[in-house]
Amino acid sequence: MTQPFYVSPEQLMRDRADFARKGIARGRSVVVLCFDAGIALVADNPSRALHKVSEIYDRVAFAAVGKYNEFENLRVAGVRYADLRGYSYDRADVTARGLANAYAQTLGSVFTTESKPLEVEIVVAEVGTSAEDDQIYRLTYDGSVADERGAVVIGGAADALAGVLADGWRPDLSLAAALALARRVLASDPAAPASGPVRELGPGTLEVAVLERGLPRRSFRRVGGELLERLLSEQDPTSDVPPSPDVLAPDAAPGHPGLPADAPARPDGS
Repeated sequence: MTQPFYVSPEQLMRDRADFARKGIARGRSVVVLCFDAGIALVADNPSRALHKVSEIYDRVAFAAVGKYNEFENLRVAGVRYADLRGYSYDRADVTARGLANAYAQTLGSVFTTESKPLEVEIVVAEVGTSAEDDQIYRLTYDGSVADERGAVVIGGAADALAGVLADGWRPDLSLAAALALARRVLASDPAAPASGPVRELGPGTLEVAVLERGLPRRSFRRVGGELLERLLSEQDPTSDVPPSPDVLAPDAAPGHPGLPADAPARPDGS
């Protein structure tokens, strides 16, 4: 009987990590960053059907890069985890920290026991009652968890784009300024100095969602259409000033400095 070739554990783990990194690097990047009224999630994604950014629960959102079928399975598992925990205990018990721990266990188990690791990198974000309470967790293919503060970019040439994001981000950015920074980061050439965009990313090629601080329950909203065009416009960007009470969106709290009243409805029509 023939004996299998021996491969040291160090070499095996190294090969799996290289395989996963190459698969993730082929995907387009996603930027997650805090702004003055919440957290924005911006993906370079021209597809309107296959989302990289999604809602998990009331105040928790999910962003991912890599193989779509693999991170979609993780997203669905996260929704089931959140629904079960919220039903069994309390809605406030569903947190980004708990979800990140669950994802870390799944990713780590697959990386060490399966023949092929998951080619995914994900971000779990939770908007808090104040900017200090916002949480952003970055999880890699091997289950490693990083507690990011303020802003993070994943996928593609993330290492090269992280410097562009760090140079432009600050906690008091308006939504329009945050989206402009995210678009500049996603459009930057990783092989060149961070001097500006090398290709134009418009509303048709960006997937944008926000977690708005201060809404009574569900904080996740997608941003698109005419509103996104105005937010990305350099001539007349939409201001983030509080709207008057008579033009508040149906699910916005009075006086809340959130999105304008013509913000698009959530996927379920609410």
